[in-house]
Formats: sequence, structure tokens, C-alpha cells
Amino acid sequence: MKNQHFRINKLALIFYFLLFTFYLSSCKKSESYTSPSIADYNPLQTGKYITYQLDSLVYLSFGTRDTTVSYQVKYLTDSLITDNLGRPAYRIFRFIRKDENYSWAPDATFMSVNTGNNLEFIENNLRYIKLQMPIKDGFTWKGNSYIDTYSANSLLRYLDNWDYVYSNIGKADVVGSYNLDNTLTVNQRDEIIGIPDDPGSYSEVNFSQEKYSKGIGMVYRKFFHSEYQPNNGGYFADGSYGVTYTMIDHN
Repeated sequence: MKNQHFRINKLALIFYFLLFTFYLSSCKKSESYTSPSIADYNPLQTGKYITYQLDSLVYLSFGTRDTTVSYQVKYLTDSLITDNLGRPAYRIFRFIRKDENYSWAPDATFMSVNTGNNLEFIENNLRYIKLQMPIKDGFTWKGNSYIDTYSANSLLRYLDNWDYVYSNIGKADVVGSYNLDNTLTVNQRDEIIGIPDDPGSYSEVNFSQEKYSKGIGMVYRKFFHSEYQPNNGGYFADGSYGVTYTMIDHN
């Protein structure tokens, strides 16, 4: 009887061990995740372009009033080059016009580098980390870490220590007139300092968000920075501005 009882207990232990092993295996499978690649959401190849409606908010009359000016801009991937670190990079030309009744005019040149681990975009000698592996909801990184936000004479201190974070990976979205099946959002900043509704006190507002569509690239960008000074009747300091890019065409 003792031997039989021992065998039963041994079988029970083996059964629970196998059950526990199966449970752990199932958990690992459910937690596994295969990240999309950066190229999925920002393909770089010669001849590819995206055209945006650009709404630019600027402050006039020494920062006492604002207005919005609208343009169309086209980002054209020109050719594969080498950046100053010896890495393969794509040169990107930007063209601008008032609307479709006007001809395109050259406006600026940028550079984009897909390192495999991240996507760097160099604009006005500022290097941003736009996308970072792995691409999954909630993943965060310091997207402005290459920008001088700490020097005494830096005009970009408001860009310091921004946490870029993914959301809505693989979700459908509507951007302008486009119904997009597979997108991701990069939330870069949503910050309010002070009380913007109080004209008698200092305030600062920073907001930045970008959206990317699989197989296309960046389809939407909204950026806003304002610094309000209550002195001399109140005004918005130099460097306050906003831009909204909404895709209207692509190939």
C-alpha cells in the first residue's frame, strides 16, 4: 500500500509539474511580440514623396497677435548619400508653393538615416530621433537627446528631456481625406506651465505629436511652442510658433 501511495503521489507531482510547465510556456507565447521594422513605417527610397498641407502659426506685432499662413510642401527623397559619420543616409528636398495654382519652388534640404535601431532626421542642423526600436505601444525614448538644450545660450531649452512614446500601433486612422489602415502615433510632448488663460502671469505651452502610416511614412505632424511674457502689456516671446502638417498626396 505504501508503494502504491508513493507511486500515486509521484504521478500527481509529475502531472502538476507538466501542468505548470505548460502554463509558463503559454504565458511566454502570449507575451512574445515581433516588432515591425522602422522601414515599415518610414520607407526611404529615391523618388518617393509626400505632399502636405502646412498650416503655420506665427506671431506678429512684437508677439501681440497671431495669424495662420497656409502652404503646400512636398518632401522628395532624392538620393542615397553618406552623412558626416560615414553612414548611409538619404537626402530629402523640400519644395513649397502657395497652392496647386503655383509652381513648386525649392525650400530646404534635410537628411534621414535609418540605422536599423532608430530613425534620425536632421533638420536645420538639429538631429531628432523620430522612431526607435522596438515599435510597440508604451515604448519610450529621448527623441531630442542629440540637441543642445543645456548650453547657457541655447534657444531650445524647451526641447529638453522630451520622452517620445508610441501609441495606437497598427491602428486605423483618418488623416485629412485619407482612411489609413495601419498607423502609429508618436506622442512627443504635452506640457503646460503656468496659466495660459491668465494674461497677468507667465506661461509656456509645448505640444508635439506625429503619426506614421505603414508603407507611406509620416502623414501628420502637429507642433506648438509658446512662451508668454506678461510684461509691457503682455506678448509672446521670439521663438513662439506652431505648425501642422497634414498629408494630401503621396506616391
